[in-house]
Amino acid sequence: MRTMKPFVILILLLSLILTSCHQVNKKVIPIEKQSESLISNKDLNDEDVIEKLIIQVLNWADSKSSFGLLPVMMDSTQTIYIGFNLEKHKENLFILKETGLFASEFIENYNQIILTIDHGLRTGKYEQWLVGDLPTFIFANDYSPWWNGQERFSTVHGKIEKIKFDEGQGEFYFICGDKMNECEGLENYKMKFKVIKEDKKWKISYLQGFDFKESTRRDGEL
Repeated sequence: MRTMKPFVILILLLSLILTSCHQVNKKVIPIEKQSESLISNKDLNDEDVIEKLIIQVLNWADSKSSFGLLPVMMDSTQTIYIGFNLEKHKENLFILKETGLFASEFIENYNQIILTIDHGLRTGKYEQWLVGDLPTFIFANDYSPWWNGQERFSTVHGKIEKIKFDEGQGEFYFICGDKMNECEGLENYKMKFKVIKEDKKWKISYLQGFDFKESTRRDGEL
């Protein structure tokens, strides 16, 4: 029986090594990532994409990636809120833009809410706001503007209810859709929001808790 020549054996060993390295370097996508890639926005209709969008926004707002809506600034005695830190506010605006979830009109509306309240605190339009007390204006006053209230529920139970929907824009309610579980007692919860197609992507243009007129109203004023 003829034995294999050393040269042939060397070639076979090199081939095995190269094949093994190729297999190791191949990028393996986890099962959960594969399923995510299969369920993309292009596979959904517009209303499904919008429902997914509002849930993304609410989950983001409750996450560590979000920020405090009131970038307060105290006086030298640290007993009175005298206005807002506008440099911090600029950072917050940048964060909103970078999420890709909010239309430019939503971001500018929030900007105007903060600037208007800041001016009101500095000029005496609002009553003095003592550190530790609730705000003397409506915005974020013991409620979440993202949810337009104190009530909230797991977003897996959330559904959208169409008010009107035209090409490039729409108006909806976000409701608690599973009445048998976490929605018990929240069957009448409705939070109005609007969307607009900006840069070929659906984005939030309005949330009821960020309504400018209501947000800048003095607490106790009708």
